[in-house]
Amino acid sequence: MSTVECFALSLSGEDIPSTVESFSESLSFKGVTFMSGSTFRSTDTLRSIAEAVRGKYLLIYTKTHPLEMGPAALDRFVSIAEDTKADMLYSDHYTLVAGQDGKPVRLSHPLIDCQKGALRDDFDFGSVLVFRSVSFRRAVRSMDRDYRFGALYDLRLRMKNIVHINEYLYTEVETDGRASGEKQFDYVNPRNREVQVEMEAICTEYLKRTGAWLKPEFKEPDPADFDMSGFKVTASVIIPVFNRVRTVRDAVESALGQQCDFPFNVIVVDNHSCDGTTALLREMADRDPRLVHVVPERMDLGIGGCWNTAVHHECCGEYAVQLDSDDVYSGPDTLQKVVDTFREQKCAMVIGSYMITDFDMNPIPPGIIDHREWTEDNGRNNALRINGLGAPRAFWTPLLRTLNFPNTSYGEDYAIGLRISREYRIGRIYDVLYCCRRWEGNSDAALDISRINANNLYKDRIRTWELEARMKL
Repeated sequence: MSTVECFALSLSGEDIPSTVESFSESLSFKGVTFMSGSTFRSTDTLRSIAEAVRGKYLLIYTKTHPLEMGPAALDRFVSIAEDTKADMLYSDHYTLVAGQDGKPVRLSHPLIDCQKGALRDDFDFGSVLVFRSVSFRRAVRSMDRDYRFGALYDLRLRMKNIVHINEYLYTEVETDGRASGEKQFDYVNPRNREVQVEMEAICTEYLKRTGAWLKPEFKEPDPADFDMSGFKVTASVIIPVFNRVRTVRDAVESALGQQCDFPFNVIVVDNHSCDGTTALLREMADRDPRLVHVVPERMDLGIGGCWNTAVHHECCGEYAVQLDSDDVYSGPDTLQKVVDTFREQKCAMVIGSYMITDFDMNPIPPGIIDHREWTEDNGRNNALRINGLGAPRAFWTPLLRTLNFPNTSYGEDYAIGLRISREYRIGRIYDVLYCCRRWEGNSDAALDISRINANNLYKDRIRTWELEARMKL
């Protein structure tokens, strides 16, 4: 069996024996080298490994806790590597988490395939990465910049054949016990800014190597190219809703309370609610003619389909501005600021900034999400790396009517944002326009691993399709 060398990071010498023992149980394992006090995120460490490795394959273990390899797991990695000619392999695994009684509980942790558009720097490969040594060495030697944080990200973007083994080949200790909703803003946390700058540079270089990088040259929306007839108001606030009787009144009143120098309305697409939301909206619409309450005829609409229903409605204005049924605008000037930005920046889409709050609108960490990583020169390229573009989102309706949202309830806004940014400028507002309320009713507050994987797989596919489209330009 071919030699496999293991490179592991240990912050405590106590971690080493357990890890060594777990690897030594495999007959295919020949040697172990530990990089104590190092970090795999640095280019220097990867260069040291590239020069030190002598085996045909190398394994990198990225955590510092003891690791339990499955029976003949390394044999399985090597066997599949030989069969597939893989440059890099990773596998499903188990995680040990603390149970209610304090004792460890072993949970399944399936992963997803790494496809062309899986450009997220936080893609979940697990903690065990196996490389063909010659591919690893070639990739590291091709790196012409030094990184402190993103070297492993740069490395995997240089791997041509990445194989996901959907078998549970090891058990790792879970070191991040936060719920999914608490993790989703890590990439825009100001404390991570230095890291994100590196990650953006790495992704940008990858896009340039593959021919998918776009210059900062934009088309301006031209009314002559679109049907501009029939707009009765300048702007419409769009609120898709399903079973939000507890929050939708606040959202609608926030929208109706906008103070503008142009006419506007509020279109609520009620996706067949059954908790009292429908009756509440009918009552509110009877009192204020600016509220357009729409119950679709179709029963198969996701959030994207609800948006399409609103955008193609005869009452929709020239600009369509998002408001979720959980949330509220931060003040009465939000709509005016959005429309002014469309006019000033000659853009087809506008994205603002928001504050994370609790149910009672008290600010909670991480606070303001302003996506300042977006730049005029590189924003639409970096958009392929991050998992969201911000809120509130607003669109020039004539263009949106030609593109349409995908009929999904996750990622629909990201998909349309990427598509628009391929050709048009996206305007940005860094003032807080929106209060994003976190509460137990949020759909993304605490997702299980299967839902997280499904969501990430879909967004990676969106990126794959967009990447392929940009390569053809």
